[in-house]
Amino acid sequence: MSKSESRLFHSAIVARLPSRSLNLKDTALTDQAGVLTVFYDGSCPLCTAEIDIYRNCAGATTLAFIDVSAHEPGMIVTGLDKATALKRFHVRDADGRLVSGAEGFGHLWLALPAWRGLGRIVLLPGVLQATEIVYRGFLVVWPAFQWMVRATTTTGTRS
Repeated sequence: MSKSESRLFHSAIVARLPSRSLNLKDTALTDQAGVLTVFYDGSCPLCTAEIDIYRNCAGATTLAFIDVSAHEPGMIVTGLDKATALKRFHVRDADGRLVSGAEGFGHLWLALPAWRGLGRIVLLPGVLQATEIVYRGFLVVWPAFQWMVRATTTTGTRS
């Protein structure tokens, strides 16, 4: 990770994790093994609501959550640019491997005790492939869900 990526990475964490006090010298949430990092679209009300559920779970204080919508276009971290991150859910697992979609959710769920069982199931061979097919199908209708939520939150009611 370059120095500029590291600064951007840390600023995003500090901005989004008020319960965890971090500074630029904190290396625990960079590329070191053992830290799971969740990349999400903070401009999406549904995405933010879902991430808030995970952030409030036991075990979440050991994770890093990055709002990719708050970043300038370009690389967020090595191997992941903003445009790509906004298209699918991404997680950098505890071993530093970047995964996305159903596999990303599986790794996130494994890190949270209340969701661990679901994570184990989703990551099983065959189940992962089937879950990824469902995830890809959901991505097709996701913009309509986002539009409905934004319309509801903007006007207060849907007509």
